[in-house]
Amino acid sequence: MAQINPSILSADFARLAEEAQAVEGADWLHVDVMDNHFVPNLTLGVPIVEALSRATATPLDCHLMIEDADRWAPQYVEAGAGSVTFHAEAAAAPVRLAREIRAKGARASMALKPATPIEPYEDLLPELDMLLIMTVEPGFGGQSFLDIMLPKIRRTRELISRHGLELWLQVDGGVSESTIERCADAGADVFVAGSAVYGAKDPAAAVRALRTKADGAISSAQWCGH
Repeated sequence: MAQINPSILSADFARLAEEAQAVEGADWLHVDVMDNHFVPNLTLGVPIVEALSRATATPLDCHLMIEDADRWAPQYVEAGAGSVTFHAEAAAAPVRLAREIRAKGARASMALKPATPIEPYEDLLPELDMLLIMTVEPGFGGQSFLDIMLPKIRRTRELISRHGLELWLQVDGGVSESTIERCADAGADVFVAGSAVYGAKDPAAAVRALRTKADGAISSAQWCGH
Protein backbone atom coordinates (compact mmCIF):
# COMPACT_ATOMS: atom_id res chain seq x y z
CA MET A 1 0.00 0.00 0.00
CA ALA A 2 1.11 3.51 -0.76
CA GLN A 3 2.37 5.94 1.86
CA ILE A 4 1.91 9.67 1.29
CA ASN A 5 4.38 12.06 2.93
CA PRO A 6 3.49 15.75 2.50
CA SER A 7 6.56 17.99 2.36
CA ILE A 8 6.49 20.77 4.92
CA LEU A 9 8.87 22.71 2.62
CA SER A 10 5.78 23.73 0.63
CA ALA A 11 3.82 24.80 3.71
CA ASP A 12 3.44 28.26 5.23
CA PHE A 13 6.46 28.49 7.55
CA ALA A 14 4.69 31.08 9.72
CA ARG A 15 2.01 28.47 10.53
CA LEU A 16 3.99 25.23 10.71
CA ALA A 17 2.02 23.65 13.57
CA GLU A 18 -1.30 24.28 11.81
CA GLU A 19 0.09 23.14 8.49
CA ALA A 20 1.33 19.90 10.07
CA GLN A 21 -2.12 19.26 11.53
CA ALA A 22 -3.80 20.01 8.18
CA VAL A 23 -2.44 16.72 6.78
CA GLU A 24 -3.06 14.42 9.73
CA GLY A 25 -4.32 11.68 7.40
CA ALA A 26 -0.82 11.44 5.95
CA ASP A 27 1.53 8.58 6.83
CA TRP A 28 4.53 10.78 7.56
CA LEU A 29 5.40 14.47 7.48
CA HIS A 30 8.41 15.01 5.22
CA VAL A 31 10.88 17.57 6.58
CA ASP A 32 13.52 18.89 4.17
CA VAL A 33 16.69 19.98 5.94
CA MET A 34 19.08 22.00 3.71
CA ASP A 35 22.36 23.59 4.75
CA ASN A 36 23.18 25.89 1.77
CA HIS A 37 26.31 23.79 1.15
CA PHE A 38 25.21 20.36 -0.11
CA VAL A 39 22.33 22.10 -1.88
CA PRO A 40 21.96 25.81 -2.73
CA ASN A 41 19.20 26.53 -0.23
CA LEU A 42 18.84 26.96 3.51
CA THR A 43 15.76 25.68 5.32
CA LEU A 44 15.22 24.40 8.84
CA GLY A 45 17.19 22.42 11.38
CA VAL A 46 17.11 20.56 14.68
CA PRO A 47 15.08 23.12 16.73
CA ILE A 48 12.26 23.19 14.16
CA VAL A 49 12.19 19.37 14.03
CA GLU A 50 11.94 19.29 17.83
CA ALA A 51 9.05 21.76 17.72
CA LEU A 52 7.25 19.90 14.93
CA SER A 53 7.53 16.60 16.77
CA ARG A 54 5.63 18.17 19.66
CA ALA A 55 3.06 19.83 17.38
CA THR A 56 1.83 16.79 15.43
CA ALA A 57 1.05 13.14 15.98
CA THR A 58 2.19 12.39 12.42
CA PRO A 59 5.70 10.87 12.50
CA LEU A 60 8.49 12.94 10.97
CA ASP A 61 10.44 11.78 7.92
CA CYS A 62 13.57 13.97 7.87
CA HIS A 63 15.44 14.28 4.57
CA LEU A 64 18.91 15.68 5.24
CA MET A 65 20.30 17.51 2.21
CA ILE A 66 23.39 18.48 4.18
CA GLU A 67 27.12 17.94 4.22
CA ASP A 68 28.75 15.87 6.99
CA ALA A 69 25.65 13.69 7.39
CA ASP A 70 27.62 11.28 9.59
CA ARG A 71 27.92 13.97 12.23
CA TRP A 72 24.43 15.50 12.06
CA ALA A 73 21.98 12.72 11.23
CA PRO A 74 21.88 11.15 14.72
CA GLN A 75 20.85 14.51 16.18
CA TYR A 76 17.66 14.44 14.13
CA VAL A 77 16.69 11.12 15.71
CA GLU A 78 17.21 12.72 19.11
CA ALA A 79 15.09 15.69 17.97
CA GLY A 80 12.14 13.38 17.36
CA ALA A 81 12.39 12.12 13.76
CA GLY A 82 10.97 8.65 13.18
CA SER A 83 12.88 8.27 9.90
CA VAL A 84 16.14 9.95 8.91
CA THR A 85 17.39 10.06 5.31
CA PHE A 86 21.00 10.92 4.55
CA HIS A 87 22.45 11.36 1.07
CA ALA A 88 24.83 8.74 -0.26
CA GLU A 89 26.87 11.59 -1.72
CA ALA A 90 27.27 13.22 1.72
CA ALA A 91 28.01 10.23 3.96
CA ALA A 92 31.56 9.09 4.60
CA ALA A 93 30.49 5.80 6.23
CA PRO A 94 26.91 5.03 5.18
CA VAL A 95 26.69 1.57 6.76
CA ARG A 96 27.92 2.83 10.11
CA LEU A 97 25.58 5.80 9.91
CA ALA A 98 22.55 3.68 9.03
CA ARG A 99 23.30 1.38 11.97
CA GLU A 100 23.65 4.36 14.31
CA ILE A 101 20.31 5.79 13.19
CA ARG A 102 18.64 2.42 13.74
CA ALA A 103 20.32 1.97 17.12
CA LYS A 104 18.88 5.30 18.25
CA GLY A 105 15.40 4.06 17.36
CA ALA A 106 14.59 5.57 13.94
CA ARG A 107 14.25 4.12 10.46
CA ALA A 108 17.44 4.55 8.42
CA SER A 109 17.12 5.79 4.86
CA MET A 110 19.56 6.76 2.11
CA ALA A 111 18.88 9.17 -0.77
CA LEU A 112 20.39 9.31 -4.25
CA LYS A 113 20.59 12.41 -6.43
CA PRO A 114 19.32 11.98 -10.01
CA ALA A 115 22.80 11.38 -11.43
CA THR A 116 23.85 8.88 -8.75
CA PRO A 117 23.32 5.24 -9.84
CA ILE A 118 21.84 2.65 -7.47
CA GLU A 119 24.05 -0.26 -8.52
CA PRO A 120 27.18 0.65 -6.46
CA TYR A 121 25.02 0.61 -3.33
CA GLU A 122 23.39 -2.78 -3.85
CA ASP A 123 25.29 -4.41 -0.99
CA LEU A 124 24.18 -1.66 1.42
CA LEU A 125 20.47 -2.20 0.89
CA PRO A 126 20.00 -4.67 3.80
CA GLU A 127 21.30 -1.96 6.16
CA LEU A 128 18.45 0.39 5.19
CA ASP A 129 14.75 0.69 5.93
CA MET A 130 14.08 2.97 2.96
CA LEU A 131 15.79 4.21 -0.18
CA LEU A 132 14.93 7.62 -1.66
CA ILE A 133 15.23 8.22 -5.39
CA MET A 134 15.25 11.95 -6.08
CA THR A 135 13.05 12.74 -9.09
CA VAL A 136 14.31 16.34 -9.24
CA GLU A 137 17.67 17.90 -8.37
CA PRO A 138 17.54 18.45 -4.60
CA GLY A 139 17.49 21.96 -3.25
CA PHE A 140 14.18 23.57 -4.15
CA GLY A 141 10.50 22.70 -4.04
CA GLY A 142 8.12 23.09 -6.96
CA GLN A 143 10.37 21.56 -9.66
CA SER A 144 9.07 19.47 -12.56
CA PHE A 145 9.21 15.69 -12.32
CA LEU A 146 12.11 14.04 -14.18
CA ASP A 147 10.68 11.16 -16.23
CA ILE A 148 14.21 9.90 -16.91
CA MET A 149 14.28 8.66 -13.28
CA LEU A 150 11.59 6.01 -13.92
CA PRO A 151 14.08 3.36 -15.20
CA LYS A 152 16.20 3.94 -12.07
CA ILE A 153 13.14 3.38 -9.88
CA ARG A 154 12.47 0.12 -11.76
CA ARG A 155 16.07 -1.06 -11.37
CA THR A 156 15.99 -0.25 -7.66
CA ARG A 157 12.74 -2.19 -7.18
CA GLU A 158 14.30 -5.15 -9.02
CA LEU A 159 17.29 -5.11 -6.65
CA ILE A 160 15.01 -4.94 -3.61
CA SER A 161 12.98 -7.89 -4.90
CA ARG A 162 16.09 -9.89 -5.83
CA HIS A 163 17.37 -9.64 -2.28
CA GLY A 164 13.96 -10.29 -0.72
CA LEU A 165 14.10 -7.07 1.32
CA GLU A 166 11.29 -5.28 3.16
CA LEU A 167 12.67 -1.97 1.95
CA TRP A 168 10.47 1.03 1.27
CA LEU A 169 11.19 2.86 -1.99
CA GLN A 170 10.50 6.58 -1.78
CA VAL A 171 10.34 9.18 -4.55
CA ASP A 172 10.64 12.92 -3.98
CA GLY A 173 10.30 15.72 -6.52
CA GLY A 174 7.46 16.78 -8.76
CA VAL A 175 5.11 14.10 -7.40
CA SER A 176 1.49 15.00 -8.18
CA GLU A 177 -1.75 13.41 -9.33
CA SER A 178 -0.35 13.48 -12.89
CA THR A 179 2.95 11.71 -12.04
CA ILE A 180 2.30 9.50 -8.99
CA GLU A 181 0.89 6.56 -10.97
CA ARG A 182 4.02 6.35 -13.14
CA CYS A 183 6.19 6.29 -10.02
CA ALA A 184 4.05 3.59 -8.40
CA ASP A 185 4.02 1.47 -11.55
CA ALA A 186 7.84 1.71 -11.68
CA GLY A 187 8.20 0.44 -8.12
CA ALA A 188 7.84 3.29 -5.63
CA ASP A 189 5.59 2.85 -2.60
CA VAL A 190 6.37 6.00 -0.55
CA PHE A 191 5.63 9.37 -2.14
CA VAL A 192 6.75 12.83 -1.06
CA ALA A 193 4.39 15.54 -2.31
CA GLY A 194 4.89 19.23 -1.60
CA SER A 195 2.99 21.72 -3.70
CA ALA A 196 0.53 19.00 -4.81
CA VAL A 197 -0.65 18.86 -1.19
CA TYR A 198 0.01 22.29 0.30
CA GLY A 199 -0.95 24.10 -2.89
CA ALA A 200 -4.40 22.50 -2.76
CA LYS A 201 -7.41 24.15 -1.13
CA ASP A 202 -7.88 21.06 1.06
CA PRO A 203 -4.50 19.45 1.82
CA ALA A 204 -6.07 16.42 3.54
CA ALA A 205 -8.25 15.74 0.50
CA ALA A 206 -5.18 16.06 -1.72
CA VAL A 207 -3.44 13.39 0.38
CA ARG A 208 -6.42 11.06 -0.04
CA ALA A 209 -6.54 11.63 -3.80
CA LEU A 210 -2.83 10.89 -4.18
CA ARG A 211 -3.16 7.74 -2.07
CA THR A 212 -6.05 6.47 -4.18
CA LYS A 213 -4.11 6.94 -7.43
CA ALA A 214 -0.94 5.36 -6.03
CA ASP A 215 -2.77 2.38 -4.50
CA GLY A 216 -4.51 1.71 -7.81
CA ALA A 217 -1.23 1.75 -9.71
CA ILE A 218 0.56 -0.43 -7.15
CA SER A 219 -2.22 -3.04 -7.14
CA SER A 220 -1.87 -3.54 -10.90
CA ALA A 221 1.92 -3.17 -11.10
CA GLN A 222 4.04 -6.11 -12.19
CA TRP A 223 6.47 -5.67 -9.29
CA CYS A 224 3.66 -6.14 -6.78
CA GLY A 225 3.62 -9.87 -7.51
CA HIS A 226 0.46 -10.12 -9.60
